[in-house]
Amino acid sequence: MPDDSVIPPSRPTTHVAVGVLVRGDGAVLLADRPEGKPYAGYWEFPGGKIEPGESVEAALARELHEELGLHVRASEPWTVIEHDYPHAYVRLYFRRVFAWDGVPEPKEGQRLRFHAPDAPPPQPLLPAAIPALRWAQLPSMTILSPGDLPDGAAVRQWIDDRLGRGARQLLVREPRLRVADALPALRAGAQQARAYGAHLLVDWSGCGGDAGADWQGGVVRAAQALRDDAPDRRNTACRTDPEAWFGGGVRDRSDLVRAAASGCDFAVMEAEVGRVPDWEAIAELCRESPLPVYVPLAPSAPTLARARSLGAQGLIWPA
Repeated sequence: MPDDSVIPPSRPTTHVAVGVLVRGDGAVLLADRPEGKPYAGYWEFPGGKIEPGESVEAALARELHEELGLHVRASEPWTVIEHDYPHAYVRLYFRRVFAWDGVPEPKEGQRLRFHAPDAPPPQPLLPAAIPALRWAQLPSMTILSPGDLPDGAAVRQWIDDRLGRGARQLLVREPRLRVADALPALRAGAQQARAYGAHLLVDWSGCGGDAGADWQGGVVRAAQALRDDAPDRRNTACRTDPEAWFGGGVRDRSDLVRAAASGCDFAVMEAEVGRVPDWEAIAELCRESPLPVYVPLAPSAPTLARARSLGAQGLIWPA
C-alpha cells in the first residue's frame, strides 16, 4: 500500500475521482479501459480526472454521467490512495455510490460488468483497483465480543449465536482467555463463519497472548502493538495467511499511516475506555483515509449513515 503522506516531488500528481457503485446485492460496477488509453483492456472502477476548482463529489457525478449516462443521487467519501504508474502519478479519491438513476451504458465503448466482490477478480485488473475491490467485501458492521467470555466454549457459543443472527464480521477480543484453550473453539468458529460467508477476526493482543502461526485466520492488531512492532515484522508477524483479513487499531492519523504501511486491509478506531468518540474526531480520522475505517459507535441506521457520510467504512460495537 502506498504511503499517502509522501508525494514524489519530481512528478506532478493527477487527482482522480473514482466511483464504487454498489448494487443491492453487494456487486460493484467495473469497466475496462478502452483502446487508446494506457492500460487498455484492464478492468477498473469508473471515474476520471478532477478539473481545477471542482470538488471530488462533483467530479465523480460528472464523470459517471459522461461515461455511463448515470445520474448520481449521492456519493460517500471512502478512501484515498496514491499509485505510481509509468505514465502518471495519481491520487485516487474513492467514493461509494449506493443510489443512482439510470442503467449503466458504455458511452466510451468500454465493457461493463457488475462484479461480486468475493468472486475471483477479473483479469487483467488495474493495479490501483486491486485493494479497493478487496475492500468492497467488507461489511458495514463488525460485532465485537463482550470482553467477559470465560473460556473457549463460551467463545464458540457467542460465535454461533451471532452468526445465526446474520452477523457478517466478528472480532474476538477477550483478555481472560488463554490462547491454548481458545484456539480449538476459534478454529471451529472460523470454519463456521466461512460456511455463513462471514469473517472471524481475533485480536490476540487483547486475548492475553499470541497464537502466531497456530492461527490461520483473520487478525486485528491493536494500535499499541503496531507501534511496538519493528517495521520489518509488522506484516509477517501478524498475517500468517495472506488471504485472511488483517486489521489495525488506530487512534490518530499517524497510526492510520502506520497501519497502511504495515499492510493492513482496514483500520479500527480505538476510543479511550469508557468514552465514545465524538463526530469531530471521527471526521478527522476518516478524512481521506488510506484504509477503510470502522468507528466504535452503537449501531443504528442514522448513526451508520452519518458515519459513512464522514468517510467511515462502518461501525464496530460489542454485542
